[in-house]
Amino acid sequence: MVLPGDANSLGTAFGGKIMQWIDVAAAVAARRHAGCVAVTASMDSLTFHRPIRQGEVVVLRAAVNRAWRTSMEVGVRVEHEGEDGRLTHAASAYLTFVAVDGEGKPRPVPPVAPESDEDRRRHVEAERRRARRLEDQRG
Repeated sequence: MVLPGDANSLGTAFGGKIMQWIDVAAAVAARRHAGCVAVTASMDSLTFHRPIRQGEVVVLRAAVNRAWRTSMEVGVRVEHEGEDGRLTHAASAYLTFVAVDGEGKPRPVPPVAPESDEDRRRHVEAERRRARRLEDQRG
């Protein structure tokens, strides 16, 4: 729920607060998939679609879209629940996490096995985003 301390002078949630919640939700999804601690490597996309007002309930849905050797892309969909109980899409983000062992060194993660058409779409699109990320890193 967006409480007064989470809201700006317009009565809407601070973008940074939403970003924090996204990072936590993504970390939980990455940890569950990897079976170990996973750390945030990047957030390459965060798009706000609608403001979330003070007092509204925020629902975050995070899923590992694809996994490579030690890294995973996690997609997060942020929704808010209006007074009528209807969920509205408020923001979307893509993050990269790296699984680490007890010494903080990268460790292998299991692959993602897409089961539905939606899973397969996210799996394919994750590979495209990874290619762009790697290209951006090269310069």
